Amino acid sequence: MSSSNDEPRSVDDAILDAAADLIVHLGVQRTQLAEIARRAGVSRPTVYRRWPDVRAVIGALLTREIVATREQVAPAGDDRESFVAWVVEVAVRLRDHPVLGALLHSDSDTLFEYVVDRLGTSQRGMLDALRAAIERGQRHGSIRPGEPAELAAMVLLIAQSTVQSHRMVAQLLPEQAWRRELATALNGYLAP
Repeated sequence: MSSSNDEPRSVDDAILDAAADLIVHLGVQRTQLAEIARRAGVSRPTVYRRWPDVRAVIGALLTREIVATREQVAPAGDDRESFVAWVVEVAVRLRDHPVLGALLHSDSDTLFEYVVDRLGTSQRGMLDALRAAIERGQRHGSIRPGEPAELAAMVLLIAQSTVQSHRMVAQLLPEQAWRRELATALNGYLAP
């Protein structure tokens, strides 16, 4: 999903791309290691040397896609409004991501394991990026005082729960309202 067409794909990317395709088109339950290997054009032992099972492949895929999505969007400035706009845009892109969407719709247990039940690589990277941006906003004077790591953790929780629950309230919060209300919640939480 996130591989560039300009560079040759690594074996890892070929495997993760094959897993993404299977998850999106067949669902997690029907995604098997043998089929991942076949679609990636590699042997099963090649996959096993990298990941012990399908769940580990999915974990690596989620990390890759979440990191790539976060890196596609850069904050426009150091002020709170720019920070909040960045968080909302990343949240929208993650909410609408085909792999994450497939997991949200078909296998919330797998998504919960990698996103809710444990603090994984992708969340740690997101927390680091949030903390750094919050520190910049505090220096700017537009984000309230407080321990940046704690503020980052709460921003992650607010955005993550909003992304995970969006379908439940889609009739009540159409797209523009969803974006506006998430921004309002974050601005209210972070304002000095």
